[in-house]
Amino acid sequence: MTELTSGIFNASKKVYASNRGSILRTIVYTIGHFAIAITVLMLVADVSFYIALTDAIVEPLANSVWYFLLDKFWASKVMKKSKN
Repeated sequence: MTELTSGIFNASKKVYASNRGSILRTIVYTIGHFAIAITVLMLVADVSFYIALTDAIVEPLANSVWYFLLDKFWASKVMKKSKN
């Protein structure tokens, strides 16, 4: 293992050890979210399992990117104005 990958692995172990409960609950929540989204799409939109699966995975990832960009904008613009 190279020094870089060894460092990343050790840092990941430390993050996991100090946040184990939150990480496990997040994983369970995410799996539940996928299952619920797939079920709702199949029942409401009458789409196939594979289309529902794709949407259930892609849509939260797209929302995550959107939230990150929104948060960066908010922190850089909106919060600075409120401090003045």
